[in-house]
Amino acid sequence: MSRIRGPFYSAVAVVLLTACGSNSTTSTVATSTARGTLIQNPPLRIASLDAATFTAQLNATTSGQGLLELAGPPTCGVDFYYVQYWTVGAVNEAATASGALMVPTGTGAQCSGARPIVLYAHGTTTDKTYNIADITNPSNTEGALIAAMFAAQGYIVVAPNYAGYDTSSLSYHPFLNGTQQPKDMIDALAAARTALPQTFAAATTDNGQLFITGYSEGGYVAMATHKALQSAGATVTASAPMSGPYVLAAFFDAVFYGDVNIGSTEFTPLITTSYQKAYGNIYTATTDIYEPTYAAGIDTLLPSTTPIDTLFEEGKLPETALFNSTTPVTGNATLDAVLAIPKNPIFALGFGPSNLITNDYRLSYVLDAVAHPDGAAPVPQPGVPLPAGPQNALRIAAKLNDMRTWVPHAPILLCGGDQDPTVYFTLNTGTMEAFWAVAGLPADVVTVVDVNAPVTAHDPFAAVKVGFQTTEAQILASQGQTAAVESYHTTVAPFCTAAARGFFSQF
Repeated sequence: MSRIRGPFYSAVAVVLLTACGSNSTTSTVATSTARGTLIQNPPLRIASLDAATFTAQLNATTSGQGLLELAGPPTCGVDFYYVQYWTVGAVNEAATASGALMVPTGTGAQCSGARPIVLYAHGTTTDKTYNIADITNPSNTEGALIAAMFAAQGYIVVAPNYAGYDTSSLSYHPFLNGTQQPKDMIDALAAARTALPQTFAAATTDNGQLFITGYSEGGYVAMATHKALQSAGATVTASAPMSGPYVLAAFFDAVFYGDVNIGSTEFTPLITTSYQKAYGNIYTATTDIYEPTYAAGIDTLLPSTTPIDTLFEEGKLPETALFNSTTPVTGNATLDAVLAIPKNPIFALGFGPSNLITNDYRLSYVLDAVAHPDGAAPVPQPGVPLPAGPQNALRIAAKLNDMRTWVPHAPILLCGGDQDPTVYFTLNTGTMEAFWAVAGLPADVVTVVDVNAPVTAHDPFAAVKVGFQTTEAQILASQGQTAAVESYHTTVAPFCTAAARGFFSQF
């Protein structure tokens, strides 16, 4: 889940535009469609950037200098490869997918030889053509950030685009699917490991350490992937999910009660399409959930080759109004108060006259939540348990994909910001921390970082916190409160990414 770029994202993309690339040697095309099969081997090398050039380009802009301060000067060059592989969709149908393999290069000791792998999951995008491997694309801000933060510091990076994006043969994206998305990540990793010995940087090899991280939707995917690999008995050195919607059942309930998050009119069609494809019972017709104005074609609308702002302008989606400003009236004063437009001005943006979800569906969902409450929302209960026996199909699906069914064995860092209006930090990160405490997880296994929190004595994340809070203050002073709120979720991203790298460096 991610929608508005922060300042560092834009800076990094610009400085990488002059990277030069070349094709790898003659490739062979695989005939197998088995999961994890590399389709083209060796893969295409899109770009190659040496450390000196990378550093010089960052130094050429003020914002690039800020990134250098955060990430540190590039120690290694980076080769960017475009990897295509076979994976599966939500019902195990064979599908192709693609992604990036970023290989550190150079003569430095940490730039070749046996190196650790970072498996990275990106945030939500509505752009169906998204390709995180194409570092020459100025809109590929997340790819540029992870290149600077990890690959240029000696980590091999594997970053899938996800099934349903770029050249994938899947016609939809299995959004927030805790079963399919880890398979996609694991298959990308297998394909990248096959490709690595055939690249121009073949002297750079996998040392067996595996770190998993991702932001927003990718934070959820990173946690789900850690869970899947642990279940399979595979080695995970450590993981760092960032700003993810881990407790889906509680998060969905909070939104339907009225705490509408920024970006909800984009996320909701992705969610319902994903779960309809996986389970087949979310709706009989799209009008079961959506207003007639938007219902036709909404099940194939996202991701799209049409920019999201154009979809808003064309009336395909409302920009902010998830629910109707004339809220349901049941005659029950307590319930009517719950369904009313909230006083919080950010949540209130989710209500309007040209809304996406019908009042009838919202009421049916909330009545199920009242009858079968979640232990984390609206009021946290001891143990923050999942809802018992929900009957609403969307709530059942959310429960199936909620992360409150797992306890990590390897060290894990959870990073985010407690003022996030897109993915609520206390509800998601705080609930996972509370759930694991009740489950008996040792305190030294999990580390939680709130970039909005005060710096404490001997704080290992002091620089991350100070950097974020300084940047947020600058946005507030120069662009105003609205811009600071709207960009908050993505402004957190580079700072949590820096925290993740610092965490990984311990191992």
